[in-house]
Amino acid sequence: MTKRALKRMAREGAYEMTGPSDDAKVRRLPVDHRGGWSPLPQDGGARGDSRDQSYLKTIKPKSPGQAQLMEAIDEKNLVMALGPAGTGKTYIAISKAVEALEAGRVSRIVLSRPAVEAGESIGYLPGDMEDKLAPYLRPLYDALTDRLSVKRMRALMAEGAIEIAPVGFMRGRTLNNAFVVIDEAQNCTYMQLKMLLTRLGWHSTMVVTGDPNQSDLLPGISGLAEVANKFEAVSNIAVVRLADRDIVRHPLVAEMLGVL
Repeated sequence: MTKRALKRMAREGAYEMTGPSDDAKVRRLPVDHRGGWSPLPQDGGARGDSRDQSYLKTIKPKSPGQAQLMEAIDEKNLVMALGPAGTGKTYIAISKAVEALEAGRVSRIVLSRPAVEAGESIGYLPGDMEDKLAPYLRPLYDALTDRLSVKRMRALMAEGAIEIAPVGFMRGRTLNNAFVVIDEAQNCTYMQLKMLLTRLGWHSTMVVTGDPNQSDLLPGISGLAEVANKFEAVSNIAVVRLADRDIVRHPLVAEMLGVL
């Protein structure tokens, strides 16, 4: 049997019906169409849904302070999370926000942080106002993409279900049925925090995160510590203070913060 005849029989499926002859030098490997991996969708759909990666994860506390913070977010409508860098304040807050949105408990997520200059002027950055503010809001995008796929995040932002805005754009708004996260609140003045906290509307949850000891403002201007001290006496507001033992980054972070 010639090679051309063998190729023609392979294309026409002759091997599957009759099998190769005993004197054939080229034999076709058996193919099991009933099992095994296939790049095509297994459910007959247009997409391989069975191969989609799920970005929504179930988070668990890694320290007593994180457990206290997660419990406070579940029970209170206003939570202030204060602690050093690396304690998971922003990550837990955004994770809880995504969890509430996916469960239908809120209709949108509003994330805000101050665009405080730390060494370089905003005007120095290229582009329009949105481009200039993008580097200041980048940490919020990073946390969101870790909880959702990039495609899912962009779709929710296009629908208005997720909104990221600087603090200066929040005045005059009422945030109903929303999960609000105010990040890096140590860079807000007392009046800015008062303005932000009074945006809270019906059926909403607000989480304020920050480290009073790591402010980029001049000494005495940050209002986070003063607001937190006043809220300690309000029973319907939770003030969670995380410590060095709650740091989940590299162990050297806790050692550095102990001497810096």
